[in-house]
Amino acid sequence: MKLGFGLYKHMLNDDHYKFAKQCGATHLVVHMVDYFGHEKNDKSNANQPIGEEEGWGKAGDPNKLWSLEELLTIKKEINSHGLEWEAIENFDPAHWHDILLDGPKKEEQMSNLKQLIQNVGAAGIPIFGYNFSLAGVAARTQGEYARGAAVSVGMDGGDDTPIPNGMVWNMVYDENAPQGTMLKIDHETLWNRLQYFLDEILPIAEEAGVKMAAHPDDPPMPYVRNTPRLVYQPNLYQKLIDMNSSPANNLEFCLGSIAEMTEGNVYDATDSYSKQGRIGYIHFRNIVGKVPQYQEVFVDEGDIDMFKVLKILKKNNFEGVLIPDHTPQMTCDAPWYAGMAYVMGYMKAAMSLLEP
Repeated sequence: MKLGFGLYKHMLNDDHYKFAKQCGATHLVVHMVDYFGHEKNDKSNANQPIGEEEGWGKAGDPNKLWSLEELLTIKKEINSHGLEWEAIENFDPAHWHDILLDGPKKEEQMSNLKQLIQNVGAAGIPIFGYNFSLAGVAARTQGEYARGAAVSVGMDGGDDTPIPNGMVWNMVYDENAPQGTMLKIDHETLWNRLQYFLDEILPIAEEAGVKMAAHPDDPPMPYVRNTPRLVYQPNLYQKLIDMNSSPANNLEFCLGSIAEMTEGNVYDATDSYSKQGRIGYIHFRNIVGKVPQYQEVFVDEGDIDMFKVLKILKKNNFEGVLIPDHTPQMTCDAPWYAGMAYVMGYMKAAMSLLEP
């Protein structure tokens, strides 16, 4: 197992590479999408993007893919700090909204995604994490949920507010969309859309040497904002794996999201999917509660026995990267950095205890 660190797009600079290295990271998971376009978000203290009903902000440029040259430049900067680039996390909604929505640009956007995955493979980045969802990360609250009144996020009931036209995955891809809301569909329709995506992208990813890693729904409810979810129970990950047998069909395994689910348990899920060798990388965070009421808390105070998870992973010879994903903010001049340093210290110590 390897200790990793996640960086948002605006953090791709020397100071943050140094911070990750100082925290003990050897690998990085990078977000190339700017989630912080909404005026409510503050990049100087980027805990997690918020945005409520109006989303996180505007999606990127639909005509500008992340080029091989751009990726190689970033990779060179990362490597210069003694770090490896393990994964990119998430497509820009501007690049695949009609794949999610089964819209008229679906085939054009799929062609672009194939080129993007080829670029990722050519740059030597082994994993691409994605979340096949219409609402994305939504219906969450923020409050003093963690130990010592540390600010974190959670959920307190669902959200049935329809998504306006021109928005998907919690971001606006068309500011001039006609009035109205997204058409409601059923789960089977969304699974069919995922089948198209997997069947098209996985052969390209396999050839490019890239694993496609699917994130579970966050929060894991059957419906959020009047849209169906796919992986809202642990066994539904198996359905996704069974849809396409390609070795490139992997999981972005989020412990917090799995533990929030109302069925199964996080230990059995960790054991099952790590035994199958299907876990690309892991979001290592802790929670208290189940949907529709839960709170994210410090890594050492939640419902999950995190060391038990590590022992399961070691037993099954998991050799991938674990990152903290996100964590409660600590009361100081640098809340995000202090929270991250705390969880990274815990993870590094816990992982060292597993060594023979």
